[in-house]
Amino acid sequence: MAGTRAAIRYAKAALSLASDQKAAEAVNKDMVAIAKTISENQELDQVLKSSVIKTEVKSAALSKIFPKLNKISTGLFDVLIANKRIDILGSVAQKYTVLFDELNGKEVAKVTTAVPMTKDLEIKVLAKIKELTSKAVDVENIVDEDIIGGFILRIGDKQYNASVLNKLNRLKREFSLN
Repeated sequence: MAGTRAAIRYAKAALSLASDQKAAEAVNKDMVAIAKTISENQELDQVLKSSVIKTEVKSAALSKIFPKLNKISTGLFDVLIANKRIDILGSVAQKYTVLFDELNGKEVAKVTTAVPMTKDLEIKVLAKIKELTSKAVDVENIVDEDIIGGFILRIGDKQYNASVLNKLNRLKREFSLN
């Protein structure tokens, strides 16, 4: 939890600095690339979190992996290394993109389905999204076979559960009460 709060603070500071220097969008592109690279590369994540590997090695590795970043992004590396918090770089990058999207009035709608979304289901989901929010929304599809069918829509802190599993559980509760 403390790592999450720290990541939010660093992300807010980076976004504030980037906004002041009119580079928020360029830094957001960097942060998307950083978050994606760290989440897809387990070895890099382990190197950043290792207390055995020296900070100079971590800094050199980041410079080689991300050679063409904005000055603010590389400055963030330096600040995290100086404060011995480079292990939360992936979280900071993710939080930055979330904050950047909020600043621009954009949200991510996570749609969990049992199978990849069809065009028909996508139309239903987009209609439900318009009921829940007036912001611009990017749809992210998560496949979870456990929900059996239907979908679960999550936008920010709002959730709409139209899954078969949810309906079965509701029936089960009703029968157990009688």
